[in-house]
Amino acid sequence: MEDAFIYDALRTPRGKGRKDGSLHEVTSLALSAQTLNALKQRNNLDTTAIEDVIWGNVTQVGEQGGCLARTAVLASDFDESVPGLSINRFCASGMEAVNLAANQVRGGAGRAYVAGGVEMMGRVAMGSDGAAVAVDPTVAMEKYFVPQGISADIIATEYGFTRDDTDALAVESQRRAKAAWDGGRFAKSVIEVTDRNGLPILDHDEYMRPETDMQSLGALKPAFREMGEVMPGFDAVAIMKYPHLERIHHVHHAGNSSGIVDGAAALLIGNKAFGEEYGLTPRARIKHTAKIGTDPTIMLTGPVPVTEKVLAETGMEIGDIDLIEVNEAFAAVVLRFLQAFDADPDKVNVNGGAIAMGHPLGATGAIIIGTLLDEMERQDKETGLATLCIASGMGAATVIERV
Repeated sequence: MEDAFIYDALRTPRGKGRKDGSLHEVTSLALSAQTLNALKQRNNLDTTAIEDVIWGNVTQVGEQGGCLARTAVLASDFDESVPGLSINRFCASGMEAVNLAANQVRGGAGRAYVAGGVEMMGRVAMGSDGAAVAVDPTVAMEKYFVPQGISADIIATEYGFTRDDTDALAVESQRRAKAAWDGGRFAKSVIEVTDRNGLPILDHDEYMRPETDMQSLGALKPAFREMGEVMPGFDAVAIMKYPHLERIHHVHHAGNSSGIVDGAAALLIGNKAFGEEYGLTPRARIKHTAKIGTDPTIMLTGPVPVTEKVLAETGMEIGDIDLIEVNEAFAAVVLRFLQAFDADPDKVNVNGGAIAMGHPLGATGAIIIGTLLDEMERQDKETGLATLCIASGMGAATVIERV
C-alpha cells in the first residue's frame, strides 16, 4: 500500500454568509476556481499529473449544482484533462473529499489528487436542496427526526452541560481565534480573495466577534426553544426517543453555535513518487481515516464513536494524539468530546473554531485538517486528529502525522 502525503493545504478567509458579507458577490464556482488556481501557483503544479479533483459541497442546487467540481476545473487554470467529483457527506464533505483522495492514492488509483470543498451559504441557503430525512414521513417519523439545534440541546441535556458551560466554550473559541489571527498562525494557509480585476476582496475571517463575553452571550435567547416547545414541538419527538429525559434544556443560540459563512479550502494529496518527480516536500502523512453512523436523533455525537473507531483500528490511545480539531458545530459537541475522552482542553481547537470563525459546510472538513497541520508544525508536534459531527447521525475523522 502506498503512503498518502499532504503536500500543501490552503483556504480562503471565511466571509459572513449574508448579503453584507465581503464574499457575497463571489459565486461558488469563482471561489472554487480561485482556490484551485492558488494551489496550482503556489506549488508550480503541472495539473496534468492530477488524477482527479474531489470537491465537497453540501447544498448541491443552483450555482452549486451540476458537479461543481468539474465545472471548477474548467473555470480554473487546471488542464481540461483533469476530471472532477462533487460529493456530499453533509458537514464532513470537505474531510471526506480528502479521505477519499488519500485512500485512492493508498490503493494505487493515481499518484496525486486535489481535494477540498466550498460552501457559499450567503448565496445558496442551507437546506434549499431539501432533505428526505427531514421531510419524508416514512423516515422522519420512524427515526424521530429533529433539527440539529434540538439535537445539540439534547446532547447538553443528556450529558449535563449548562448554559454557562456552552457559553464559556464559545467565549474561549473567540479568544483563541483572535489570538491565532493576531499571532499570524493562519498566514501560511489563508489566501486573499480577489475580484475579476485582481483587486482584493477579503484577507481575514470576518465573522469573528472577539469582544464576546459571558454577559453578552447571556443576553441571547435560546434559538431552538420555540421550535422545541411550541406544540406539537420537536421536544416531544425527542422525548419519545429518550423517555428518561423529563424535558429538553435549551442552551444553544447564535453565539455558541457555528456561524453561517462563505469559504473554500483545498489540499494537494499525493504519493512519494509524485513529490519526488515534481520537487515537492511532503508536510504530513495521512495515517488513518474513518467514518461511522450514529443515532440520527441526537445526531451530533459522531466525533466520539468515530474517534473510538480510529483508536481501536490504529492501536492508539487518546493520549498518543498531540493536537485535536473537533468542529464546533455547537458548543455541546465539543464539550461531549472533551468529556468522553477526558481530553486536555489545551490540545483541542487551540486556535478557536467554527463558533468564532464560521462553518462553510462543504469546506470545513478540509479547513480543519489544514489548521491542524499548521499548528502541528508551529508546535513541532507529531500526530493530530481532525473530526466532525455530521447531519442525520454520522461521524468522520482523519489522523495525520508529520514527516
